[in-house]
Amino acid sequence: MPAQIRFSDVDQFGHVNNSVYFALYDLAKTTYVKDVLGNSVDWRRMGIVVANINANFLAPIYYPDEIVIQTAMERIGRKSFTLLQRAVNARTREVKCECHTIMVCCDRQQGLAMLMPDAVRQQIEEYEGRKFG
Repeated sequence: MPAQIRFSDVDQFGHVNNSVYFALYDLAKTTYVKDVLGNSVDWRRMGIVVANINANFLAPIYYPDEIVIQTAMERIGRKSFTLLQRAVNARTREVKCECHTIMVCCDRQQGLAMLMPDAVRQQIEEYEGRKFG
């Protein structure tokens, strides 16, 4: 997904502020879920929440670098999954930052973690073109 870097994203050192990466990753997560699951999930019953997010900042992004956010499924568990995301310079292909996010399926009415529905797992595997253990 192309990421638009705004003037306000740049800090006093001339590079994109660390907090901006998480906003870009969040937008890409939303796009990924929409692309993979579409309207097949009743989001009034099932939700997805972030349980852990960890980013490794490898090199700074400067304005006006052209950045893309790559998002892929890294692991699927019974109730959770891990997304791997990368901020990549579109021209040079240099990885600027790598992020791992653990997300948990939850029953919105009970407010508790729930098993990932088989249909959701199947759609992810079809989209990713591979099976997850």
